[in-house]
Amino acid sequence: MNLQPTTSNLLPQLKVCGLTKQDQIQELISTNVDFLGFIFYEKSPRYVLNHLSLEELSSIDHQGKVGVFVNEEADIIVKIVQSADLNFVQLHGDENNDFIAELRQKLNPEVGIIKVIRIGNNAAENKINITQAFNFQPTTCNLQPITYYLFDTDSKAFGGTGQQFDWNILNELEIPLPYFLSGGISEDNICDVKTLKQQPFALDINSKFETEPGNKNIDSIKKFKTLYQQNK
Repeated sequence: MNLQPTTSNLLPQLKVCGLTKQDQIQELISTNVDFLGFIFYEKSPRYVLNHLSLEELSSIDHQGKVGVFVNEEADIIVKIVQSADLNFVQLHGDENNDFIAELRQKLNPEVGIIKVIRIGNNAAENKINITQAFNFQPTTCNLQPITYYLFDTDSKAFGGTGQQFDWNILNELEIPLPYFLSGGISEDNICDVKTLKQQPFALDINSKFETEPGNKNIDSIKKFKTLYQQNK
């Protein structure tokens, strides 16, 4: 798996999450979006299996298909990954390090794991979540279990808030892996990404670019993509 280190000279890649419509997916592929996010959490209004089958997802020809899971059983995740031909698993719930190590062993080694670190208003809870993720040293797994981190705004709904957390928190950290930045990213704050000491590997956009949950505003995404490329 090709991991590129993040530096200030590299433009962040782009992930569009919460996709549900085939025509929009194909249009995003044609605009060279790097990651396509599909939510496999039944309580989400963007639950992909309400719109697309596993077979349809498998037929999508793209190397950055990400399945988003929340507190799901490892065996179910593996089955969905295989059936939908996913390239990455994004763990957006309360999955602990033992679970991640177990999942890493069960997944194809070519499938990456993105571990979400949810940032809220409670500094003590943030510290616990960050420390647990950064100090992960598995003893039974030969592979690096986590491929990327993803920082997102904490919510009871596990994402999709459209709200930005305090990015200054990231400047206080030495982040040991490349990371995705999520949570309320839009045209209004894209320039602020430059203020981050360690630049994100990728930007993750979702609810700010929708007309309704799961229905993306493709023109708005294209405009955003052009804008952040210009603001490198």
